[in-house]
Amino acid sequence: MKKRKIILLTIFLVVAGLLIYYFYPERKLSNDAQIDNIVVHKSKRKMAVYANGELLKTYKISLGRKPIGHKEYEGDRKTPEGVYFINDKNPNSGYHKNLGISYPNKNDLKHALRLGKPAGGDIKIHGLRNGAGAIGKFHRYFDWTLGCIAVTDSEIDELYNAVKIGTRIEIKP
Repeated sequence: MKKRKIILLTIFLVVAGLLIYYFYPERKLSNDAQIDNIVVHKSKRKMAVYANGELLKTYKISLGRKPIGHKEYEGDRKTPEGVYFINDKNPNSGYHKNLGISYPNKNDLKHALRLGKPAGGDIKIHGLRNGAGAIGKFHRYFDWTLGCIAVTDSEIDELYNAVKIGTRIEIKP
């Protein structure tokens, strides 16, 4: 009987902890923020956004399924590394909304050509797959994209409003 109570209490505490994590509000980006620089730290699973050199917010992110190393070719499931720019904004993405990243650059194209493979493209900062937004913050427990940078739907909403095409993004190992 005592063992059963301990198991039930443990289950209750785990469920309560997960619910608190899921519903605990995170700091929002100001509605009038204008981001001019994005820095991704792949090894830390963090993305920092700046305006005029001032840190505005840090996001917890998910990456490609093989997060270590620079993207080499289409289908390698790696997130690129280097300096790129936001080159597109899509409000009708299959992943809520997205911000396009200017991968591949000339060096990426040359490297993929040396490997005899296509460089690929369509690297984005995006929300969760349409219809799966309820997963919310739990998506952060896994690297699940094909090479993109994933945030929650509410986070991509605030980024979408604060980032202009041409914004610099540096993706570090």
